[in-house]
Amino acid sequence: MKICVLMKQVASEDSPISIAGDNKSIDNVSLNLVTNEPDAYALEEALLIKEKTNGEVAICTLGPDSSQQVIKDGLAKGADKAMHIICDNMDSISPLEMAQVITKKIETENFNLILSGLQSNDFGYAQLGIIISELINYSSASLVMGTEILDDN
Repeated sequence: MKICVLMKQVASEDSPISIAGDNKSIDNVSLNLVTNEPDAYALEEALLIKEKTNGEVAICTLGPDSSQQVIKDGLAKGADKAMHIICDNMDSISPLEMAQVITKKIETENFNLILSGLQSNDFGYAQLGIIISELINYSSASLVMGTEILDDN
């Protein structure tokens, strides 16, 4: 089974927040950036499925260069490969635009399953996985608490 896990880098909950010089945005320099916790849960589930099916897990992240840390963490936990889509304007693109960019990158990979966390801890849209499933014509499920892979033979 070939599995893709969508992962995102977000500010940790204990990051100091300060207003940027434009008085309209957050100064990102002081933020402590970490892997989005719900996405880490999705990765753990993907790795469990990988063990049961002798499958492959790929991480896909959309974000600035600093998102490489998400990839490094995921590979260290057991993911087999990663895709990083560079995007420096994460604050100004919609969930639909994010989904379109990610879909373009992953649609030719022929994944059997695409997992995402419930929502991101920064914007909390909770839409990305569902939109991607519509764009690539996959079934979707949200608020999944666990999986069971059944042998079709």
